[in-house]
Order: sequence, then structure tokens, then C-alpha cells
Amino acid sequence: MIYLDNSASTYNKPKEVIKAFLEGINTYSANPGRSGHMLSMKAGEKIFGVRQQLCDFLGINKPEHIIFTQNCTDAINLGILGTALKGGHIICSCNDHNSLARPIFELKSQGIVDVTVISPKNRGILRACDIEPYIKPNTYLVAINHVSNVNGDCADIRDVGELCLKKCLLLFVDCAQSAGHIKIDMERDHIDMLSLAPHKGLYAPQGVGVFAFGIRANVKPIRYGGTGTDSIDVYQPKEYPESLESGTLATPNILAMGEGIKFVQENFEHIRKKIDDLTTYLLFELSKIENIKIYTLSDNVQFGVIGFNIGDADSGEITEILSNNYGICVRGGLHCAGLKHNQLNTTKQGIIRVSLSYYNTFTECENFIKVIKKLAKLY
Repeated sequence: MIYLDNSASTYNKPKEVIKAFLEGINTYSANPGRSGHMLSMKAGEKIFGVRQQLCDFLGINKPEHIIFTQNCTDAINLGILGTALKGGHIICSCNDHNSLARPIFELKSQGIVDVTVISPKNRGILRACDIEPYIKPNTYLVAINHVSNVNGDCADIRDVGELCLKKCLLLFVDCAQSAGHIKIDMERDHIDMLSLAPHKGLYAPQGVGVFAFGIRANVKPIRYGGTGTDSIDVYQPKEYPESLESGTLATPNILAMGEGIKFVQENFEHIRKKIDDLTTYLLFELSKIENIKIYTLSDNVQFGVIGFNIGDADSGEITEILSNNYGICVRGGLHCAGLKHNQLNTTKQGIIRVSLSYYNTFTECENFIKVIKKLAKLY
């Protein structure tokens, strides 16, 4: 099998991640912070250690502003719904995944906010100049995808962050596809809120997400329940992180995520170079094949995402053939990103997406290209 669907979820995990996950089950499976006994306390200490680790990874100095969620979608909903301002205006982008777009448009459907969807000029990098003309007196939030999961198009976060700071707007960045591929610094880039999908570029297990926020964001809970604190009170506590973390945390997943982050931090340049090389090779080889349409810019190879099509063939049909006949796993269809496909004019055909990880090899890429050459002649 050749697995090339790492933007959906990395298949291969570092051995340190697997070890930490098993240790979380075998040693730290007591409910963290819910009891005074030593097992609960040790689990709580381990989780706090990952909070501090994420502070370093994300460039934020408040561990209590690191919130563990069920997944990245849960983190996005917390940021969008938890800061909703009635009568306000939100700017989002065509690059956004439905996990970001749908909570925003749900607020719109309820008459709570107005929404403007913007696109980068000439399909290039999304910058502040693309956003500034659409700022209104009631705009309070810019919510954008850092890297498109469809074709790797990206945003200049620092440029956008400086604009948002100048205009007193909150900036939410969905880092689901960028974390692990590019260094993120919330303070430097003036990011007020962000979300992570650790099971992608951070090589963590599924079942845990991260929401991080700065001092300018006043985030209110969207879920309520047990927090292990102020248990006599029937109202949600006000203190972070407890006010935003109702229910039992996924300790094994969180500890494994910590090892995934450590793996990425220690090997960042090596990981980035390998993914850059593999993506550059695939783009070059695909560009030489007749009947291939490529949707990924060569400037974005560091993210390991390539979108393409074979003639007018349905992308879902091609991905099914690749899986069933050749044991190659890629993603076809609309990738939960209708706004992006509207921009690319691919809503009917979809796009074949290849996405790479550190564990992919040149041999796999060579074999993939051989198969695509065969299929390109048939379609």
C-alpha cells in the first residue's frame, strides 16, 4: 500500500507517539484533576506539561489559554461561537474548510452576524490587502485557513495579523494543515485564536484537538458540565482552562500528541526538507504528463499538498481506481471545502489530492507517477 492522504490524517506515527499513547492507557488513565489521589494528580501533571509544551510550540505564554478539545472542528466551533458578537461582521476566505465556514455561516443563518468571503488576488497568497477593503465598522473577526487542504494555497499570517491588530480586529487562524509544516508564533504574528488538528502534521492520534487564544480574545463556553472545580456551583466556572474544558480529557491522546510535537520540533528542518523535495518531484513529474491539470502552485511545496485532475475524469472515480487496482490511497471529491472548489471551478469534477508526510519515500512517489501516466492515457 502507498498512503498519500496525510492531509486527512497521517497514517504512520513515530514510535515515541505510540509508546506515549500506550503509557497513557497503562499508567495515566486515571481521570486527570478530578480526584486528590496520586494517580489523578500524576495524570494532571502530565497534561499540564503538554500545555506548557504547546505554549512553546505556538509562541504563547499562558498555559491556561491552551484548551484541549475533541478534535480540530470542536476547537474551531469554540473560537467562532465562543466569541460571536450579535450584529457583528466576520471576514472569512475561499480557502476555508467547512469546519471553519459552517460555524460562521450558522451564525449568519441565525441573524447574529453578517459574513464576507474574500479571495486572494490572482489565486496567490492571501494578504492584508485582500482583506482591508472589506472591513466594515461592525467587523470584529477575521477567520481564515492558514493552508488550504485542497491545494496548499496559503495566507500570509503575519501580514494579516498586523492589519487585524491595527484595526482592532480579532484574528482566528485554522492551522489544521500548517502545524508541523511551518513554524507558528501567535505573539509575533498577532494571532488571537487558532486551532490545531494534531493527527495531521503533528503525527498524533485522532481524538484530540487544540484551541489556543491570546489575551485580546474573551472566549465564552459553548459546552457546559463537570470541570473538577467549584463542584458545589451549578454554573460554569469562569477561570480558564476549566471554563472551556467540560468533561474528561483524552489523556492518552494528549500525551501522545506531546510526543508528536516533540518529534516535529526536534526534526523540523529534516521533515520540511524531505516533504519539500518529495512535493517538488511530484509536481515536476505531473507537469510533464499530458492531460493533467494541476491546481497547486510551486511556491507552496513545503506543505506537501498537491491537487490535480486527469482530463475531465471524475476525481472520485480516479481515486477509487487508484485504491482498488493499485493500492494507492489519495483523496478525491470536494474535501469538505466547497468555498475553495467554487473558486477553482471544480465543484462538479472535484480534485485528486495527494498529501505527503515525513514517512513517504521517493520510491512511492515514483510508483505513483508510473500509475498516473497509465491512467492519463486512458482518460
